[in-house]
Amino acid sequence: MPEGHTVHRLARTFDALFRGERLRLSSPQGRFEAGAALLDGGTLVRAEAWGKHMFLGFGPCAAMSGAVTPDADLAWLRVHLGLYGSWTFAGDSSTTVAHAIGAPRRRIGEQEYTLPDREIAPQGRDSARGALSRQGSAISRSDESAWDVPEPRGQVRVRILGEHAVADLTGPTACEVITDAERHAVLARLGPDPIRDDADPERFVARVRRSRTAVGLQLMAQDKVAGVGNIYRAEVLFRAGLDPSTPGNAVPAETLREIWDDLVVLMRDGVATGRIVTTRPEHRGRGHELGHMDPRRVRQNTDGDPAVVSRDESFYVYHRDGLACRVCGNPVQVRDAAGRNLFWCPTCQS
Repeated sequence: MPEGHTVHRLARTFDALFRGERLRLSSPQGRFEAGAALLDGGTLVRAEAWGKHMFLGFGPCAAMSGAVTPDADLAWLRVHLGLYGSWTFAGDSSTTVAHAIGAPRRRIGEQEYTLPDREIAPQGRDSARGALSRQGSAISRSDESAWDVPEPRGQVRVRILGEHAVADLTGPTACEVITDAERHAVLARLGPDPIRDDADPERFVARVRRSRTAVGLQLMAQDKVAGVGNIYRAEVLFRAGLDPSTPGNAVPAETLREIWDDLVVLMRDGVATGRIVTTRPEHRGRGHELGHMDPRRVRQNTDGDPAVVSRDESFYVYHRDGLACRVCGNPVQVRDAAGRNLFWCPTCQS
């Protein structure tokens, strides 16, 4: 399942590509026809992420005039990618964006690049920028040759089409239109998000410490801390030297604050770079006495780029079971924890 940094990158991508534009929404697959019809022709006013949820706020066409539309007046598209969801993007030559964000079984991060030039009509770029004419509550494209919009591929739940780019969603766990009150009801069930500036770390500390449930399980509970997944869970516990089986109420508050601070740094770095790297420079190049990580188990889209940390050096324990710990040299272990693999070093996290 994509971790929180990926969803925040998605929200920023939508903000950069589509905010302020009046958009066409459709459901090529057909499963979201009613929802797409509710939002079709609306203007994207807000794009935000909280944990693993992304919310796109649509307002009436008047929002393009610069008038501020209150959140309460917006219709919200809520998307949760789940295990298999992914957004893919295409655009004209003015657009710089990752081709795909999500699909965690194929990629952990993603790298931005300028999409290939599309065929532009002879009258040039200015006509492409003015190609969307606004009539009533819908948008018609007056010059379809302005850029070559690709056909949907696969089971596209929703397609969002703007003047210079298109985004297709496949395989989400949730894709629904909700009111602002319903959005707030979702947010009320979530814990603080380390990537958000408005997060309150003391809520995280208090919620973990009031439960005897193992801290390794609580870090995956979205009502405790939003956006943390299996990678960040394993890695921050290793970096804290904390046994994942320690009851939450036995973890000192100061240790939990240090874990929170570590999550803030690591996850915000993930937003900035599109990849997860948790190893400290002094520990890279170590821990290979018993072999190397199987490249089929974990893949970063920046693999092969000599300017970034390789996947074999990115993690302390995640998918390194049976390999030497980078710090103590003893084998990293894996065990089941509520149906998910939990990776840890019994020596360093005793």
